[in-house]
Amino acid sequence: MSSVEGGQQTAAPPRPSSWAAFHHIAFTVVWTATVVSNVGTWMFNAASGWLMTSLEADPLQVALVQVASNLPIFLFAIPAGALADIVDKRKFLIVVQIVLTVFAGASAALVWFGLMTPPQLLLFTFLLGAGAAFAAPAFQSIVPDLVPKQDLASAVASNGVGINISRAIGPALGGVAIGSLGIAAPFWINAVSNLTVIAALIWWRPTHARSGTLPPERLIEALITGIRHARHNTDLRATLMRAVAFFFFASAYWALLPLVARSRIAGGPELYGILLGAVGAGAIGGALALPKLKAALGPDRLVAAGTLGTALCLVMLGLARQVELAVAACLLAGVSWIAVLASLNVSVQVVLPDWVRGRGLAMFVTVFFGAMTAGSALWGQIASSFGLPIAHFAAAGGRSARHGGDLAMETQSWR
Repeated sequence: MSSVEGGQQTAAPPRPSSWAAFHHIAFTVVWTATVVSNVGTWMFNAASGWLMTSLEADPLQVALVQVASNLPIFLFAIPAGALADIVDKRKFLIVVQIVLTVFAGASAALVWFGLMTPPQLLLFTFLLGAGAAFAAPAFQSIVPDLVPKQDLASAVASNGVGINISRAIGPALGGVAIGSLGIAAPFWINAVSNLTVIAALIWWRPTHARSGTLPPERLIEALITGIRHARHNTDLRATLMRAVAFFFFASAYWALLPLVARSRIAGGPELYGILLGAVGAGAIGGALALPKLKAALGPDRLVAAGTLGTALCLVMLGLARQVELAVAACLLAGVSWIAVLASLNVSVQVVLPDWVRGRGLAMFVTVFFGAMTAGSALWGQIASSFGLPIAHFAAAGGRSARHGGDLAMETQSWR
């Protein structure tokens, strides 16, 4: 919109581009390297889940792969978030990525020589998850060093797009790699993909050091302060409880998807990669449609729709004997997942003051992955005792029951 002042027309400032962050070479290099590494991680996740179905067909053992992947983030997210505020983030990330590369290479070698066992697979999955848990807050914290302040929103949004891109294509590539190159291929690709991040971080040199307005805290003091705030923030507690209720039941389709592909549909690793890729594609589509959906439904009904969509996808997976039904269920799962996850994340952002925002978000991540960890173990045990369909139907029924009357409170504080 333009204005007329003193007889001259003044144009309004141009609207910032959604791709403004990519005008900065440092951000572009680090973003590209991170996407490549995340694709390798998702290939590893797909391959480890599939490998466990070959080593041990018991549903509980297969579900424990998800437990081993999620548990480190539950255990380490809060201390990692506090640690990221008191160390040299670039050097810290380089060290973590080197350690991750060593672990990834060791796991690939064991698979290559046919020496991998179920306990070893779970151990390496846990170790790689632990490295990712410690790296994530530091990666988020360096974004303001990669772009100027006016392009920060573009950088954050672009990072979200990168995560969903890797989630969509990584599992599918993992399935293709297993089918054409063998089960060890995704493990080796994961190890090599970490080298791109190491190279990008070694190449990058921050041009300035950020100065804070508050004195630095010691790690233990920072943790205690964040926990104390969470205990007294009623809106945050309400959001965290609803996160537990959703992710505990939604964990069922993540944990049991390898068995749906292998046992229910009698497919191969390519099918498993396609199903995981469908979840990622649904999440991308849901993220693109999210502004319109929120405007049309409002936050309460959007969360309700995502919750019911998750219950429906669990029923569909419980009934799935055909590829088409399973793919449709996974697409619905991705859309529903991003609708609820984004809504809960906004809720947490709104109810947290700036001075404790990082630690509050770390608590949300801790609750998120804690619920996923516990849920994966439970649904795996139910599937082992009563069969896959019963586990899916039980999770769907539990999610629908929890839906009852608690969703209005979920978004009360951020309408």
